[in-house]
Amino acid sequence: MAAAPDGGHGSVVIEADGGSRGNPGDAAYGAVLMDAVSGEVIAERAERIGVATNNVAEYRGLIAGLELYHEHTPGADLEVRMDSKLVVEQMSGRWKIKHPDMRPLAMAADRLAPAGTTYTWIPREQNQYADRILNAALDAGGPTARGTAAVGKAKPQKVTGWSPDLGTPTTLILVRHGETPHTKEKKFSGLGGDDPGLNADGRAQVAATAEWLAVLADEIDAVVSSPLRRTRETAAILAEVLGKEVQLEDGLAEAAFGTWDGLTFAEVQDNHPDDLDAWLGAVDVAPTGGGESFVEVDERVRRTRDRLIAAYPGQTVLAVTHVTPIKVLVKLALEAPLDSLFRMELAPASVTVVSWYPDGQASMRMFNGRPLESAFLGR
Repeated sequence: MAAAPDGGHGSVVIEADGGSRGNPGDAAYGAVLMDAVSGEVIAERAERIGVATNNVAEYRGLIAGLELYHEHTPGADLEVRMDSKLVVEQMSGRWKIKHPDMRPLAMAADRLAPAGTTYTWIPREQNQYADRILNAALDAGGPTARGTAAVGKAKPQKVTGWSPDLGTPTTLILVRHGETPHTKEKKFSGLGGDDPGLNADGRAQVAATAEWLAVLADEIDAVVSSPLRRTRETAAILAEVLGKEVQLEDGLAEAAFGTWDGLTFAEVQDNHPDDLDAWLGAVDVAPTGGGESFVEVDERVRRTRDRLIAAYPGQTVLAVTHVTPIKVLVKLALEAPLDSLFRMELAPASVTVVSWYPDGQASMRMFNGRPLESAFLGR
């Protein structure tokens, strides 16, 4: 057994499960992190994930459990216990991963799993904790609730903008940072890279956007920002005009691009052609040298969205962030596939507006708006 890390847990267990009412149907996962010796529950997480298969939900439960491990007990010895023979055998390397929906999830889990992780199959009756919390999430609804509410019983869809009973949404006004030297030269610029600030054009762009949004100052309840320099500088300009304080939110940071950071697309194509082709061809592939895959960014931004909705229910939040997180939030709102990120473009200092309703439905109200399009902002 490893020496106990700072949290005092030398050895821990993840019990995870996922389920779908319909297969595919309304799905959720549950994961619990426990001390291996005492059985003490350290943390748990359950989420309704929309329409998915049992296997996808089970992998999502595994990923959630591994995220809890890194948040609470990094460095501890880890055993994963699941009643999914498929996930256990695939993660143990004994079964091949043939289904295309499973591969990116398995790769994301593999990246999160610490060296020496063991996987153990357990009967369903021994996995009752994870099963209970995932079913509670399904019964209660959740941030992406949609699809079938019970086996063989379809849930009628509400049409956003026409249904009168959706409740008060949490609205995110998403502002991309203004131009930087990297933006102008179309260089990869991500988390852990050079972190450039705004250039003169970028400051002018943000000032124009701030004046455009000034009429909404009384309706904006909070301003949050990615911790990177260009977003902090953008947020400071906006917040001064709006009369707000800025709160930093790490989950809004741009994707990490590893050794590609600071390089143009053409330079990456010359220096890392195989890696670039792999990245463009699959959402689970990360840039060389410690980058993040889109699957990993999707999970991070999903958690960030949920934190903001929980912190500001029914309120309007201006969030200053980057291209990739904005695209992910749009993808989540539209329930689009992850590879849709390759088909969106966002201008510097542009505004995208998305609302999430209490029942989990979303409405995209603007995409890539700029000051000349101000007549559309409130519609």
